[in-house]
Parts: sequence; structure tokens; C-alpha cells
Amino acid sequence: MEQDKPPRVGRRLAAIVAADVAGYSRLMGIDEVGTALTLREHRKVTDALVEKHGGRLVKSTGDGVLLEFPSVVDAVECAVAVQAVMAQRNEGVPADRRMLFRIGINLGDILIEGDDILGDGVNVAARLEGIAEPGGVCISSSAYEQVRGKIAVEFADLGEQSLKNIARPVRAYAVIRDGPPPAKALDDGMTPTPRSAPRLSIVVLPFANFGSDSEQDHFVDGVTESLTTDLSRISGAVVIARNTAFTFKGRSVDVKQIGRELNVRYVLEGSVQRGGNRMRVNVQLIDAEIGSHLWAERFENPVADLFDMQDEVVSRLANTLNAQLVDAEARRAGRSTRPDAMDLYFQGRALLNREINLERYAQARSYFERALLLDPSNIEPLYCCSAIDLNLGGTYLTDNRIAHLTAAETAVNKVLSVAPNHALAHHILGSVYVQTNRVAQGIAENEQALVLDRNLATAHGTIGLAKYFIGRGDETETHVREALRLSPRDFRSYLWMSFVGTARLWLGADAEAVAWLRRSIEANRNYSHAHFVLAAGLAYLGELDEARASVRAGLALHPRFTIRHYRANTQCSHPAYLAGRERTYEGMRIAGVPEG
Repeated sequence: MEQDKPPRVGRRLAAIVAADVAGYSRLMGIDEVGTALTLREHRKVTDALVEKHGGRLVKSTGDGVLLEFPSVVDAVECAVAVQAVMAQRNEGVPADRRMLFRIGINLGDILIEGDDILGDGVNVAARLEGIAEPGGVCISSSAYEQVRGKIAVEFADLGEQSLKNIARPVRAYAVIRDGPPPAKALDDGMTPTPRSAPRLSIVVLPFANFGSDSEQDHFVDGVTESLTTDLSRISGAVVIARNTAFTFKGRSVDVKQIGRELNVRYVLEGSVQRGGNRMRVNVQLIDAEIGSHLWAERFENPVADLFDMQDEVVSRLANTLNAQLVDAEARRAGRSTRPDAMDLYFQGRALLNREINLERYAQARSYFERALLLDPSNIEPLYCCSAIDLNLGGTYLTDNRIAHLTAAETAVNKVLSVAPNHALAHHILGSVYVQTNRVAQGIAENEQALVLDRNLATAHGTIGLAKYFIGRGDETETHVREALRLSPRDFRSYLWMSFVGTARLWLGADAEAVAWLRRSIEANRNYSHAHFVLAAGLAYLGELDEARASVRAGLALHPRFTIRHYRANTQCSHPAYLAGRERTYEGMRIAGVPEG
């Protein structure tokens, strides 16, 4: 009789973090009860950081913890944040009483035994923790290869390390902390030193409530918490957890001191004031290094449902702040004499966040390509290259439309193979699908993007475009209005408005089409396509003089545009799409667009 096969051992690849307190036995000898209480209080803060970065507590071992993360980037960012917070919490504590963590991180294969994890992958992390400096972070080469260029910290190469009970030497790297060499404390203690704040690092301070209404106080705290969550979705952002941010509630603070304490570059603060039936929210973004104001905004709305208003304020703020933070980082990068890959990325991204323009896009692409040469593993410049190709292929600015869309699809699929939850990459892929006769897939990809980032206004805009491609143009305006609600000053708003105008034209609602297309042109007079579609709408209304003037404006921007050229760039085979295009061709013909 054949023997039963042994059960298959569960395995997976994971980022493992091991941490403990340097000199814990000595601290317990000095004050056993006080040390235990202090560790418990520190753990409340560090556990919150672990949860924020997506980590899982595997087990506690007295003064140490073993953690598992699905992402090495999240693991290292969490470790850096923990050490930053611990440095702040140790300020004012005598050197011989400071509680300093040592942290080791490894990317490796692990064995799964219930909720526990075992194997060499875990052992290497534990041994790296043992060689880390108190207050420091030490990572393996396998972890280093995954985070290099993706987070705003530098590493010192410690070379090959022979670790206890590990068969082969392990190359190790230590996170560099800026400033003078740390001074030795008692035996194995060491005082942590400040580091340069990571790029895109921000704390959202609890908003001030200028009123006595307790319900309004809940609204104020809700805005702060929701904004902290939504900003965390920005790729590469380091956002201080709400548990730490709320320790500043009700306190008069110096933003430069907060920047030093939390090791962040930016501070967002705001206030809420209610007057009668109106609610006013003021916010400002501050450079924490020099205390200067970078941006301010005011929202004022009638008080209806506080939760609806909270959602409105948070979503609009998250979209605007994304662009403002990128611009701020680009200005910093422009001052660098030796820009690294991320400096180049931010400079290109700032250009990409502006109006679509061939010259500007060529400059942005050069920044992204240089960034990829310096760090081929960095997916953000690659994603931005795909966005450039999508925009060039989808806006009739070039004659090689299909080549650009093919390049965009190839690049964005590479991004998604590495980062399957990259919301913007799903949006780009979905937009390529819409532009290449795969509309249902395009809608699905953009809906997935919104699952990952509910504030992604451009995904709503693209769904609006897709709807009139498949004969559901009566739904386009709803999607575009949602995009404009989320990001009312978005540089892409002229495109979204043109989508509604075109949808209305195809439905025969020519007066409404003309109104929306005029709004599109007011938002961006350099978008030639809107001038030609506006001319078609005016022609159907009998406004031939104005229609011809619109044709002349379009040809001044795009001299080679013809109806034949436009027809050659058909994007979809759906009968409703083809019928709508025929109506547009005829309107253009009446308005005097060259046949070609």
C-alpha cells in the first residue's frame, strides 16, 4: 500500500523585520517597572506605524518584535519612521535612560507554521538586527535591491557580513543618519542623530475648530483623519500616522520644530469655522524646514450633511496637494547640483502636471529617461513615460497615434507587473484600452483604479469618454462632473469638458454641446480638437460665421488637420461611435474644415 505523501510545507516570499531594544537588560536593572511601562508606551506608537505601513506583528519576544510586510519598501519606510519617532520621543531623556531600537530587515523565503514564520529568511533578519547600531536600521542586499532609489534615504555599504548560524556571508547595508557621528552612551547605548527628511514627507496637524459645536468637532477630526489616509495613497509619500499627529491637537506649535521632531519636509494645517448655515475651511501647506507658506486654499459651502462636506473637502484637497507637493519637490530638485533619479523624476512630473504640449512633453520625457538610466528599477518614471505616450496618442497632436499608444501599453504593463495596485497605472492602461477599441476593458480598468484611489478624478473623466464611445453619452456628463468636483482646477479639465461637448453633439443636443465646448476652450485655448468640434456644433445651429472662425482658430493650432486625417484616427468600432463620428464629420464639413 502506497504511503501517504507528507503534507506540503507552506512558503512565501516576504519582507521580515526583527527589532529589539538595545541594552534592555541594563535599563531593567536601573528601573524595572519604569522600563516596562516606557516600552509599553513606545509600542503603542510603533505598532500604529506598523499597521499604517501594512505590516503584521508575528510575535513579541519580551523587548523585541518580529514583523512581516508584503512589501520591502513598506518595511524599510516603517523602520525609518519608527526610528524618527523614537528619536523624537527620546529628546530630553538622559542618555543612560534612552530606549533605542535596533532593526534588521531581510527579503527572503519563509516557512509558514500557523501564524508563525520560520526559516533562514527570518534568521537573517534577526542576525542583521544584532549588528545594527542602536537607533539604526540594517538591511540585507536582497532588501536593498528592492528599495534602492525608491525611498528617500541613503545607505552605507557594510560589505559581506558573517552572521551567526548563517551558512554564507550576507552583504549588509545600513541606513545613513545625517549629522555628526553618534556619541556613545553607556555600554551598548547610542544616541540617535537627525536625518534629512524624506521626500514627500508630511504631517497633517489636527485642524482647529473655531466653534463650540461638538458635532463640528467630530467633523474637524474626521477631515484630519481622512486627509491623512488619502495622502498616504500618493506614490512615494511618507505621511505621519494620525496617532502621532493628534498628539499636537490643541497645542500652539512651531512648524519648524515639528519638522525636526517628526523628520518631515511639509506640514499641513487648517481650521474650520461655522457661520450660520455656511462652513468655511481654511488650509495651508508649509515648508517645515524654513517655515514658509507654499500654498493656501479656502473652501466655503452651505452646511447640509457634514459627512458629505467632509468627503468633498478631503477629496479636493488630496488632489490639489498631490500636485502642490510634486511642484515643491521639483523646485528643490532644480536647486540640486547632482540630481539623483528621484530629483529628475519630480522635475519631469511637475512638467507632466501641466497643459499637454509637445515641447514640454519632450523635456519631461528627457527627465524620466535620465532617471531610468540612473535607476532602472524605479517604476515611477516608467509610469510617467506611459502617460506621455497616452496623451500624445489620444489628443491628435501627432500623426503616429498608434505607435504612441502601443508604447504606453507596453510601459504601463511593466509597471503593473511590479506594482499591481498602482492606481494610476490601471488608469493609464484603461485609457489605452478605450483609445484602441477595447472600451469595456478600459472602463473596468478605470473602475479598478477608483477602487484603489477613490479620489482619482482623471479615471472618472476617462469613464465619461468611454461611455459615449459605446452609445451611453447621456451618462458622460455625470462622470465628468464628478471629475470636476474632485479636481476643479485640474489641468485636464478642458479635456473632460470636451468629452461632454462631443457626447452632446452626438446626441443631437447641439446648443448644450456648444456650451460645453466653449467652456473647454476657455480652459485651454490651445486644444485644437475642441475648436473643430465646436465648429461642427455651431454649423448645426446655423451659426456659420462663428463656425468658420472656430475652424480658423483650430487650423492656426493644427494646420494639417483635415476630415480625412480625423477619420483615419477612428478609435472604436461600436456602431454608436461610428454614427457619432459621421455626424461630427458632416458638421465639420458644413463649417469649412478641409476635406483633405
